[in-house]
Amino acid sequence: MSRASLDKAPHEVAEMFDGVAGRYDLTNDVLSLGQDRLWRRAVVRAVDARPGERILDIAAGTGTSSEPFADADIDVVPADFSLGMLRQGNRRRPDLAFTAADALALPFADGAFDVVTMSFGLRNVADTGAALEEFHRVTKPGGRLMICEFSTPTFGPFRTVYQEYLMRALPPVARRVSSNPDSYVYLAESIQAWPDQAGLARLIRAAGWSGVRWRNLSGGIVALHHAVR
Repeated sequence: MSRASLDKAPHEVAEMFDGVAGRYDLTNDVLSLGQDRLWRRAVVRAVDARPGERILDIAAGTGTSSEPFADADIDVVPADFSLGMLRQGNRRRPDLAFTAADALALPFADGAFDVVTMSFGLRNVADTGAALEEFHRVTKPGGRLMICEFSTPTFGPFRTVYQEYLMRALPPVARRVSSNPDSYVYLAESIQAWPDQAGLARLIRAAGWSGVRWRNLSGGIVALHHAVR
């Protein structure tokens, strides 16, 4: 299968993630040098879920981002539009309520969740603003949004090294460990085309969210954006 183009045609992106589902978590561990586990833990701490709250975890993939909430007895709905990812996740964690869902047309009622979280998925949605508006719709008044996404390193020399890694080192490593290495070329290109921290914050505000702020992780390779409905 060829990699998805950056126009993010939904069927192409879904097909791409279906194709990498089997080795997705292993590949992420290798390519991020283990940092992805630290990023997931940072999301859990930042969400600060409370007993009785309900969380929607969009682009949950195989469920690794949802597991910490479920293990803490928090009601979490892992959702994704890649059926391959959902099948893989259901094999791993049949106790989780994996749900097929398109970020642009969520199958949930208005105000159904206390928290909406999305880790490394917003970049792959065809219409970022519309997705953020849809997240706003399904969040209760006073509820929270947490977006974890690749961003722009803040230190110039490090940013140059990082961009070299993305375009030169990442594809060869992916060829060794991924079931679909071309998809990780798309990954690198989509990261480079993504807005920086302030740019994403503007998109979140434009979708109706308040109190938008962000925190950099790993020198700005990743940023956590938090907002309130």
